[in-house]
Amino acid sequence: MKRVIRNRMLTREEAAKYEAIRGQIAEELPDLIARHHERTAVVEDWQGLFEQLRAAREEKGLSLSELTELTGMDRSAISKLETGQRPNPTLDTLSRYARAVGKRLVLSLSDPT
Repeated sequence: MKRVIRNRMLTREEAAKYEAIRGQIAEELPDLIARHHERTAVVEDWQGLFEQLRAAREEKGLSLSELTELTGMDRSAISKLETGQRPNPTLDTLSRYARAVGKRLVLSLSDPT
């Protein structure tokens, strides 16, 4: 982040405005960090699923091109899904992929740990 250098002093109003913004940021920061950690945990959960899908594809001996034909999904979309570069796939996408590799997608709820 580039530091801003001013050639003049701030007015009282400007200084008060910036101080209020800094206070608001300091107040909201813990919640923002907590939400970030929650999202990171969700992405890690999804990453495990993506790894399972890739392993099932490889176990079946399917290439990305063959999976493209079976699912109707774009080859690059499949690759991004497997590598976690597409962290928010639809249930339809996951179901089509699972069926193509001979698996069934199962969803469940659990209590947070």
